[in-house]
Amino acid sequence: MTSASFPAAVLFDLDGTLLDSAPDFVATANRMREARQMPPVDAEQLRAVVSKGSRAMLEVAFPQMAESERHALIPEFLGIYESLIGQHACLFDGIETMLAALEQAGARWGIVTNKPEYLARLIVPQLGWEQRCAVLIGGDTLAERKPHPLPLQVAAQRIGMAAASCVYVGDDERDIIAARAAGMPSVAALWGYRLEGDDPATWEASRICALPHELWQAAAWPTAHLASA
Repeated sequence: MTSASFPAAVLFDLDGTLLDSAPDFVATANRMREARQMPPVDAEQLRAVVSKGSRAMLEVAFPQMAESERHALIPEFLGIYESLIGQHACLFDGIETMLAALEQAGARWGIVTNKPEYLARLIVPQLGWEQRCAVLIGGDTLAERKPHPLPLQVAAQRIGMAAASCVYVGDDERDIIAARAAGMPSVAALWGYRLEGDDPATWEASRICALPHELWQAAAWPTAHLASA
């Protein structure tokens, strides 16, 4: 552990954990719908599935289409999103203070997301994180993506830490599944995106936090084991 018992390293999911990216995705879906003479999407319904990925968001945006038709729209969806990325998104309240607290304690932090790496790398400089983020793994960086543990394991290796020395923070059940499979303590972030039936209490996370503000304090973090990779 680092000073004040913060973890030595923390890995974060991106969308729904660090970044409220739902407004960018809503704008993307609405541009697609407008091009097809359709009214705006239900923003709250789309927001709930952001962490599930582009297929889930397209299902909300175009429920009348067959799955194969929606799948064919993924390149268009991602292309429009790329053109809009960061225009409407913002950090969740309290995230910047939390990251500063980790850095002050000597902890390193990075991002492991299922978002394509090229898109994640577009948003990081907008947030001023190019020098602060120690590692970035996207959904297409490796042969596997979450809930497989490989992205978390590789991220830990790249910053020279054992998986058990890191903590992973995410807002989706697959984040917690991946962390558990990697032997990494986890935090379930309740401030993120969830469907109505999702129950984080059943995910078996090491800790559950309602707000980023809780993580300003070292005591809120689960125990990680001090070791190098």
